[in-house]
Amino acid sequence: MPVVALQGHPFHPFYPLYPFYRGSPMTYDWLALQKQAAEEFGARVDMITDWAAATPDTEWTVTELVRHVVLEQQWVPALLRGLSVLDARRSLTPLGPDLAKEWAIYSALAAAAWATTPADAPVTLSYDTVTASDYLREQVSDVTIHSWDLARATAADESLDPALIEAVWTVFEPQRDTLEASGLFASPVPSDENAPLQTRLLALTGRDPRRP
Repeated sequence: MPVVALQGHPFHPFYPLYPFYRGSPMTYDWLALQKQAAEEFGARVDMITDWAAATPDTEWTVTELVRHVVLEQQWVPALLRGLSVLDARRSLTPLGPDLAKEWAIYSALAAAAWATTPADAPVTLSYDTVTASDYLREQVSDVTIHSWDLARATAADESLDPALIEAVWTVFEPQRDTLEASGLFASPVPSDENAPLQTRLLALTGRDPRRP
C-alpha cells in the first residue's frame, strides 16, 4: 500500500503541503472535530506495542508516524501566537523518548491554543499566510488520516468517527486531481462510488483499506 510520506519534511510549516485547504467552507464545528481527531489518534497511540512496526506511510515506522503528528501539535501554539516559522522553530524543545507522553502533552497544548485563537487570525506558514481556520482544517485532516494509518499499523479499530470523516472529505475531495501531483500522496486507489465514505476518503489519499 504505497502511501507517500512527507519526503524529508517532518512537519507542515516548512512545506506547502496543503495550500489547497484555503477557503474550504466553514460548515462544520472544526474545533469540536479537532478534539475528536485528537481522541481518535490518542486511542491508537494507547494501543501501540511495537514502535518499530511498519505503517501505511511506506517511509515511516510507527515511531516516525507518531513523532510526525506530535511535532505538528508542538508547532500549533507557537504559530497561533503569530510567530514566524523561524521564531516558532526556535521556541520548540526537542521531543523526549516517550512519544505517548509527548503526545498527551502537546495535543493538550494545541487544543488549548485552538480554543483561544480567532478563526480569522493570520498564521504564517512556510508557503504563505493563512487564517487560523484554514490551518485548523489542515491539522484536523492530517490527524484524521494518520489515525487510520496508526490503526492499521497497530491492528487497532480502524473505524473513525463518521462526522469527522464527512468533514475531512469536504477538504480532500475538491482536490482529487491535485493530491497525487503534490508528491505527498500515492495514486488514488480505485473504489466503488457506493462504498462507505471512509473507504472512499482513504482511497482518495492513496490508501487501500482492504486487508491483504
